[in-house]
Amino acid sequence: MKVYRAKRLLVRIETSMKRWGADEHKVASRNRVLPSSILRETNLITGGFNIGAARLPGFHVCVGSGGERLLPEWYSEKGIDLILSTEIVKAELSEKTLTSAAGATYTFDNLVIATGSSVIRLTDFGVEGANANNILYLREIDDADKLVEVIQSKKNGKAVIVGGGYIGLELVPRLFTAGIAAFYEGYYANKGIKIIKGTVAVGFNSDANGDVTAVKLKDGRVLDADIVVVGVGGRPLTTLFKGQVDEEKGGIKTDGFFKTSVPNVYAVGDVATFPLKLYNELRRVEHVDHSRKSAEHAVKAIKAAEEGTNIEEYDYLPYFYSRAFDLSWQFYGDNVGDTILFGDSDPSSAKPKFGSYWIKDGKVFGAFLEGGTPEENKAIAKVAKLQPPVADVDQLKNEGLSFATKLE
Repeated sequence: MKVYRAKRLLVRIETSMKRWGADEHKVASRNRVLPSSILRETNLITGGFNIGAARLPGFHVCVGSGGERLLPEWYSEKGIDLILSTEIVKAELSEKTLTSAAGATYTFDNLVIATGSSVIRLTDFGVEGANANNILYLREIDDADKLVEVIQSKKNGKAVIVGGGYIGLELVPRLFTAGIAAFYEGYYANKGIKIIKGTVAVGFNSDANGDVTAVKLKDGRVLDADIVVVGVGGRPLTTLFKGQVDEEKGGIKTDGFFKTSVPNVYAVGDVATFPLKLYNELRRVEHVDHSRKSAEHAVKAIKAAEEGTNIEEYDYLPYFYSRAFDLSWQFYGDNVGDTILFGDSDPSSAKPKFGSYWIKDGKVFGAFLEGGTPEENKAIAKVAKLQPPVADVDQLKNEGLSFATKLE
């Protein structure tokens, strides 16, 4: 049995990392690609598949947020041993040891849990025919490679996407109001994509080769399909640590420095349930922005503890964004309370620009903007952070974006 010693060990890191110093560090990941790399979701366009997305190894998540391009040499230069294709199957936090599927043992002084989420599959619920070929999911690099392969083999075929979240058409129904959703439904319809609401997939048909041919809906309709992409959510990967750390709201409970209930063990990203200071509540956030920032904050907390210094608690402003076709939207804050819609939300407009504010207790709690400039996006973020009072909702609607841009 091989035993490896690390001062700091990260399990399947999904986020950016900053300089750690000259001590021993290891990153263990079951993935076969760099943890700082990601495949952008490939565009699926009904009536023909368009493959124009960035591909590995040239696309890195950290670069998009102003970070460095983390190539293999970056890790070695920082004294980090990158251990790929290695799955951790056992964790004994009290003993400060982890065991891999190959039987290797890793010991640590500090551990950062960044295991992310696993994809929810329709086969988990016994959906009829859900194990047919070309019913695809997006979570790991192998999933993305398979999707590209199938797209290339099914040119001019029909695609059905099950789910309306980030992996689906990024419509995020939990976030969008009826007014916002109406714009995107109209815009996608103009691109030849039909959005079907108010029903669910209950089964799939396949041919003699086992390839999917149709999606059966609960309302009785049947949709022809050569490819099906399923995006119905994920589950935080916390199984390794069950019974060893405190949990809450489906994740591993942490403090404002991402410390868990076990000394020297931290949790970041999807798996962390942390104090959201702005709203004075515990929350778990599944988004790459939080994953990056929580990882950085945990690293700063570890360094501060070792150096005997103090840092501020994590103060996160919820943030979501997406890009599709020529569109680009950003949302900041919390989608609670009443809403107003402003701007040009006509799906046929050449350059639509519109937004929404969420008002609760006489204050703006959330702000959304489609088609904004970098400066305008910063302005709506400031609104969501400062939560300015709203005396007159009609005036707010009339002012629209200018309410944010003129805020001191």
